[in-house]
Order: sequence, then C-alpha cells, then structure tokens
Amino acid sequence: AYLIESGVIQIVTTAGGAPRELGRLGAGDLLGEMAVIDAAPRTATALALTECVLLPVARDQLHERIDSADPVVRALLRAQLARYRSALNTLQGNRRMAPTVAADAAAASLGDAGAIDKIRLESQLREALEQRVLQVRYQPIHDLRNQRIAGYEALIRWDHPQRGPVSPAEFIRLAEETSLIVPVGRYVFEEVFAVLARLQRHGVDPLPFVAVNVSSRQLAEEDVVGAVQSIAAAAGVPVAALKIEITESLTLDIDGVSELIARAHACGVRVALDDFGTGFSNLGHLHKLAFDTVKLDQGFVRQMLQSPRCHAIVQAIVAMIAALDADMVAEGVETAEQLAALREMGCRYAQGWLIGRPQTADDMLAAIDAAQ
Repeated sequence: AYLIESGVIQIVTTAGGAPRELGRLGAGDLLGEMAVIDAAPRTATALALTECVLLPVARDQLHERIDSADPVVRALLRAQLARYRSALNTLQGNRRMAPTVAADAAAASLGDAGAIDKIRLESQLREALEQRVLQVRYQPIHDLRNQRIAGYEALIRWDHPQRGPVSPAEFIRLAEETSLIVPVGRYVFEEVFAVLARLQRHGVDPLPFVAVNVSSRQLAEEDVVGAVQSIAAAAGVPVAALKIEITESLTLDIDGVSELIARAHACGVRVALDDFGTGFSNLGHLHKLAFDTVKLDQGFVRQMLQSPRCHAIVQAIVAMIAALDADMVAEGVETAEQLAALREMGCRYAQGWLIGRPQTADDMLAAIDAAQ
C-alpha cells in the first residue's frame, strides 16, 4: 500500500467492458490498503493523473495496528471490505465471484470469533440496565477497634439468562470501553441509596457506610459528586453514608483527584484509595491527596504471616496511614491469624472472606438484625 504525499491518482475499474471511475485520491490518502488488509486480489487500476510522490506502507505496519485494535472494530472493517469487494465484483460483471453480502460478512468475521459475542454481550448489557436486572452485592467491612461491621463494599453482579454469571472483570471492562460505564455507575449509586433508605426505614442507626468504586471514565464523563448528591436527596438518605473508591492509577491526575476529594468533602462524602501497594503506589501522590481511607491490596495480607519482610511492610503502611490521619482497610483477610496480626498492628478495618462474602441486601439486613 502507499500513502500519497502529493499528486492526484484516479481509481478505475471496468464495467460492461467500459472503464468506470471509482474515485480520485490526493495528498494524505491511502492507496492499495484494501489488498494489504484482506490479502485479496486487487480489483481496480490506479492511474497517475499528475506527477505523484508515494510513500510505501508495509503490510506489517497495517496488520500490527489492526491486530491490536478492538475485535469489534476489526470485524466491522473486514465486513465492510467484504461487502465492498462483493459490490465491485457485481459492478464488473463477475457475478460468480460476488458471494452474498451475508456470506461475505460471516467470512470476514471468522478471524475475530469473539467480536460478534462482544457486540451481543454489549447489547444484552444495555437491556439488563434497562430492565434493572443487574444485582448489587454487599461485602462487609469489619471495624477492628469497635468489633462490629461498620460498612460494606458494593459489588455489581450480572446473572445472564443464557450464560449464567458473567465475570465482573468482563462486563465492567466492556462497559468502560463504551459510555455504558456511566449508566452502570449511576445504577449502582441508585441501588446503594435504595438499600440505605431501606435500612433507615428499618431503624438501623447509625447507618453503615457503603463504598462504591468509581472508574476514570465515570469521572471524566459525569459529575460524580453531583450525581451522588441528587440520588441521595431523592432517596432521603444522608449523602455521607456513601464512600467513593478510586483506583491508584487515577492518582496520576493529582489536580483532578484533588478537586474530586475537595468537592466530596464539601458535601460530607469520604474518598478511599483502592488497591494500595500495586502498580502506581507513589508516596508523593499520597501525601498530596487527602484520602479518608486507604485500602491495602490483598496480596500483602496473604503473604504477611509467611514473610517477615512483608509483615514489616504492612506494619509500616499501617503506621504511615495512621500518621496521615486516614483509616486503613486490609483486603483479602481469610484467616483468624491474619485478623489478629492486623489488630495487633493497629489496622482499623478488615475485609475478606473471613469477615463475610458478598451478600444480597436481604442477607445484609438479616445479618444486621441478628447482630442487634
């Protein structure tokens, strides 16, 4: 293929024995890319109408980019090429070489078998949102100081009618690739405040906090704090019952996160830093951002009793977070020995299967009743 640096090129084919112009290309246009992409025979002729300068484009240059693209984009590209070639063969009178559009599209998508499933799953996720069949589960967070369940983390789940449970990693990643993450996020906020309103009517006092994870795309495309305030007001629940969780990668945007924290604090919403200790752990960010809570990644908790060095790191993190006047939640607590070690270190909160697995709102209410 070629990139046209200068000049004009005419693309011509033959229809009914006579030449027919398909178009003219100029500076900045690509020439011959179709044959490079789908490896099919060239079906048109290129004629230079003026002096031209062409820059060669190697097959690998295009294929590397196409292979790394979203599979849906690849499937759409190949389907469009197949349809174009079918129409061109029909125009040239090569009906024997012009398969049906449906067959072309199917053949074009064979190299991206997951693309059609991905398109289907995205459509079904939209339907699930509209029908409000996505489920929110609540994993308890234990207060080690006061020996009680102080709050919960909200976790969204999807029980697909045909596939069964869909991995949150799969459908959340799909939602984040599109604008669906915004309505998914709003859906979780609405469900959380509806449950908090239910607890309030049931006489639960004080209300537990509920932590909701917020993605970078949500923060970029929606006024999250404003949305939380309006949903809380509609539910008649104090907005302070909600805690926003953000991942470490977002802390690279110090100005944006600082503004989020300031706006959240202004209306009483607390902000937590999730998965501390992985990829983007940066003490420079930590001392500049006034997080209320820091959640220690579960990898540390799992190793701290087997590794004295890991134990020392966890102990130092607990002390550091306390010195910053923030609370720490240790994630992934699965044994009584881990819990005892964290309590001895002075860790404020613990979360994990030892404390409790994600549960429905009904189960959460039953457990609160049983504890009172």
